[in-house]
Formats: sequence, C-alpha cells, structure tokens
Amino acid sequence: MGRLFGTDGVRGLANVDLTAELALGLAVAAAGVLAPGDPARRGRPRAVVGRDPRASGEFLSAAVVAGLASAGVDVEDVGVLPTPAVAHLVAARGAHFGAVLSASHNPMPDNGIKFFARGGAKLPDSVEDEIERRLGTGPGARPTAAGVGRVARGGDVERAAADTYAAHVLATLPGRLEGLHVVVDCANGAASEVAPRVLRAAGARVTALSAAPDGYNINEDCGSTHLGALQEAVVGLGADAGIAHDGDADRCLAVDARGQVVDGDQIMAVLALGMLEAGTLTDRTLVATVMSNLGLRLAMEREGVHLVETAVGDRYVLEAISEGGYSIGGEQSGHVVLPAHATTGDGLLTAVQLLGRMAGTGRSLEDLAAVVQRLPQVLVNVSGVDKGRAASDPGVLAAVRDAEAELGATGRVLLRPSGTEPLVRVMVEAADPEHAQHVADRLADVVRHRLGLQRVG
Repeated sequence: MGRLFGTDGVRGLANVDLTAELALGLAVAAAGVLAPGDPARRGRPRAVVGRDPRASGEFLSAAVVAGLASAGVDVEDVGVLPTPAVAHLVAARGAHFGAVLSASHNPMPDNGIKFFARGGAKLPDSVEDEIERRLGTGPGARPTAAGVGRVARGGDVERAAADTYAAHVLATLPGRLEGLHVVVDCANGAASEVAPRVLRAAGARVTALSAAPDGYNINEDCGSTHLGALQEAVVGLGADAGIAHDGDADRCLAVDARGQVVDGDQIMAVLALGMLEAGTLTDRTLVATVMSNLGLRLAMEREGVHLVETAVGDRYVLEAISEGGYSIGGEQSGHVVLPAHATTGDGLLTAVQLLGRMAGTGRSLEDLAAVVQRLPQVLVNVSGVDKGRAASDPGVLAAVRDAEAELGATGRVLLRPSGTEPLVRVMVEAADPEHAQHVADRLADVVRHRLGLQRVG
C-alpha cells in the first residue's frame, strides 16, 4: 500500500477514497501528533478548520471537527474560506494547528484534507508519516467530561474569520487600486465572497465571475484551469486585467487587457523584479520548480536574478525559501509564496501584489509580463498507467534520453508522476511548438505502452 499523504495532503474521490471514517481517524491522529497531551498544559489545545464549498466538504469537515473535539481539541470552524486564509488564521489565533478540507483545482467529486502546524506552516513529510503511523494504531485513550473539545461555529465565527483574513491581505498593499477595472474568476470556490470584497476595498472596479458556489459547480469550466470565460470577459468589458483562482484560492493566474494569459512564471518575474527594485529580493534570488518555463530562467539571468529550482509542489518551494531565507518563490501553475506575508501560496495575496505593481508603476500587465518570453511548452497528462514506475522503467528512461539528445540546448524534457492525481505528466519545451508537440506525443505513447496498467510483461 502506498503512502496515504501526497504532495498536498490526503486527496481522492470523496466517499470512496476519502470517507468520513478516514477523515475522523486522521483528525484524531493529527491531534495526537500536532498537539500531544501535556500534563502541565493549561487548557485544551486549539485548532482552526475550514473548507471549500464542495458538497462532500460538509460531511468531511463535520467528521474532522468531531474527531478533533473527541481528542480534546477546541475547534474554531470557520466554514468556507480559502486555504491560505486558514493558514493565516492558525497563526493569527495562536492555534496549535489547522485543517482544510479541499481538493484545490481537482473536479468536484474529489476532496482532500491537509493540515497546518502551529504558525500556519505545512507539515514536513516526517510529521505526515507520523500521523499516518498513528492512524493505524487505534484511537487510544480519549478525554471525558471537561476534557473533551468544544466547537465554535456559525455566522459570527465565519464573518470574524473572513474579516481577519481580508484585513491581513489589504494591509500588504502599499497603495490603492483606483483606476483599475479587474475581472476576477472565483472558480465557484472558496474565494467567491472574499476575493471580490478585498479587491473592491482596495479601490478597484470589480467584475466577479463564477462567484456563486452551490456545492457542485466548483472548478467547472471556470477558474485557473479554464481561463476562456475570463479571457472573453476581460476583452469584452475592456478591463485592465483578469484574475483567476482555483477552488481553494491558493493559486492565481492572470489575463492581460488583450486576453493573453499571464502564468505563474510571469507573475513571479513581475513581483521579483519589483522586489529587486525595492531592495527586498533576498540574495537576488527567486525559487521556482522544475516545471517553470525555460523562458523564466533566461529572463532572470538577464536581469541578474538567481533562480533556485525545486521539485514540483509549493511545499518544496516553501522548504527552499525557508532554508535559504528567500523572499519569493512559486510555481508556473500560479502558487506564489511571499513569506513576508504568508506561510503558504495565497492566490488573493498574489493578485493584490500583482495589481499593486500595475497601479504603482502605471504600466499595463502585458508590458510588465513581457519580461518573460516563454518557450513553447507542451504538457501531456497520461492516465491509466503505473505512475510509480515512471522514474525506473528502462524503456521510458531510454526514450527520455533520446528526446533530450534530439532537443539539445534548445529544449527540455521533464517526465514526472503527479503527486495529486493518478497519472504521469510529460512536459516538453522546444523552440518550435510543433516539434515540442511531436516529442511530447511520442514520449506519451512510450509511457502508455510501458506503464499501462493492462500491460503484461
């Protein structure tokens, strides 16, 4: 049996892979690891729990809250809020830890559980492994009487939590956004209320799209994974920029006034160069993952900025930022980490900083983003395969070596198993888009043939 925790918590099909029983058990185990019993401790430990609007989040969050309270943890159930809002609230409330029920950009039927340690930081692998180990040992002794946890929930609790987060994001903006017309696609997700509110409070004229979650429409043809509606709206309304979040709003992608996509690489470059100009870019360094476009590296070299590469996943970006004391990092997918203001990727914080750069410089988003000239990049997701053998199968490795030799210094190949979905990602960059597509398709065929689950021998 594989590891329960993936690159971003425990994730899978709700009520099949991720059940109420598993959610309750994980909550009890997490309480034992993140807030262990201490005879000298006065009062019960405290946790913050939030979720995105998926229908399954209602029963899964109830299970997590029940598990925590049964383990003697007082719970602040903040309801539907972005993942980074929960991380911030863990720190702001001085809680021992936090939990979020969300599958981020995944389709509605999926859901997930991720935990934050004290201060709002994501958990290292070793701590997740300890939670998983404890999950298999049974509940152990449970508190009784006054030892059981209490739960705070309801409208007042949820409003106070949202207000705390909104005020925090607004406080990071040095100026105002007056004069900017922004279209924000909330993916019918966790940012549907707070994102338009914050942008309006900052002075922008805001048009909100996909901001009416019903429990079923999260990420459905909207948000950061489906930018078509946002592009059309920005151009049709003559807006200055568009912002797209995913279901839990830890991502931010953008669209310029001509409807052109501004991805995470370009957003990071814009913000990093703003920091360089302000003298706040630590060691003139940006942290990015191996999935970032080669164009980002070339742009940073040109501007005298060093690029540190990590494995895919904002947790690995966070680790590199922490180890090096750096001031910015992120992913092409739109996870941007700004440690001066947040402990994890925060899509709304990123949006506010990007729009603030536009307002502060008087430059268009297209002009700012042009610093990165992206090389054609093709990504093929290959499903129905044994992703665990992607890094070891001799036939796959030989095909990758051949592709790298063919591309030479003008391109790049990256093949990796997804950390959150049952598939292998094949990424190819080349100077010519048709060449990149041809190489990617050829490699994808090899992966299907060599790693297909029906393959024998």
